[in-house]
Amino acid sequence: MTIDAIPAEPQFEVADSHAALFHALAEPTRLALLQHLSTGEHRVRDLVEHMHLAQSTVSKHLSCLRDCGLVTARTEGRASWFALTDLPRLSDLLEAADDLLDTSGTTLSLKNHRDHENLEDGGL
Repeated sequence: MTIDAIPAEPQFEVADSHAALFHALAEPTRLALLQHLSTGEHRVRDLVEHMHLAQSTVSKHLSCLRDCGLVTARTEGRASWFALTDLPRLSDLLEAADDLLDTSGTTLSLKNHRDHENLEDGGL
């Protein structure tokens, strides 16, 4: 008895923009910046002090987040103020990620994930 495979249609579309967005969200420092920005608008200088990172590092991460549309910037004098573009939707996205992880029953840690990547790349 043979079973003919019935081709199924994809249930969602995937775009390069999705990869860019999830790339931005894949960096722990950027997630920490987003979390801090959820408290309100901040200057780069404030973020540097809060994150204990170099100004160039914070600016690089903010640029990535801004390119993905996750944060906005406004200029006031010589200062740039950064804010989340859409806090409710970002919160919904992170909540959906929690739900997906809960449903899968998988417990993830960044350390274990990085260890797994090193093994796949042939590292120890």
